[in-house]
Amino acid sequence: MKELKILSIVLALVFFAGCSSKGGNEEKMNTSHNAEMTTAEKGKPIHLNYETFKEKVWDFEKNPKEWVYEGSEPCIIDFYADWCKPCKKIAPIMEELAAEYKGKVKIYKVDTQAEKELARVFQIRSIPAILFSPVEGKPMMQTGAYPKDMYVKVIEENLLNNNQKDKQKKENDL
Repeated sequence: MKELKILSIVLALVFFAGCSSKGGNEEKMNTSHNAEMTTAEKGKPIHLNYETFKEKVWDFEKNPKEWVYEGSEPCIIDFYADWCKPCKKIAPIMEELAAEYKGKVKIYKVDTQAEKELARVFQIRSIPAILFSPVEGKPMMQTGAYPKDMYVKVIEENLLNNNQKDKQKKENDL
C-alpha cells in the first residue's frame, strides 16, 4: 500500500477524465522480446504485459517505494482499452509519435482490460491515461484525450529537454 501512496504523489499531472475504466472485452496476446524490438525499430508502439512492463519500465516489485526507470530512453505509456472511444481517438497519434520520435522516446501501450494488475498498481480509474517518464526523475500522468500538439509539447519540454539537462549536468560534474 505504501507504493501506491508514493506512486499517487509521483503521478501529479492529472487532467480531466476521458472515460471510466469499467467494462471491457478481449485480451491482447503477449508479444515476444524479438517482436517488440522489431516493432520499436519500425517506430511503432510496443504493447506491454505485466512482466515486460517490469523489465522495460519499472520493477515495482523490486523497488516498491521509489520509481526506478529501467529504460535508456524516455517513454510514454498509453493505458487504454479497446472499447474506449477517446483511446481510439489517440491511438493514431501514438502511432505518429512512435514514428516521429523513433530512437528518442519509446511509446508503450498497456491494455487495462488484459493487464488489470498494472491498472491497479497505477490506480487507473479513467482512460486514456498517459504516463510520461523521463530517463531520470519522476513520471507525470495525464488522463483524457488531447490533440497531438499537446503530447509533442510534453515530450519536448519534459522528456527530451530534461534528458538534455541531465546529460549537461553529468558532463559538468565530470
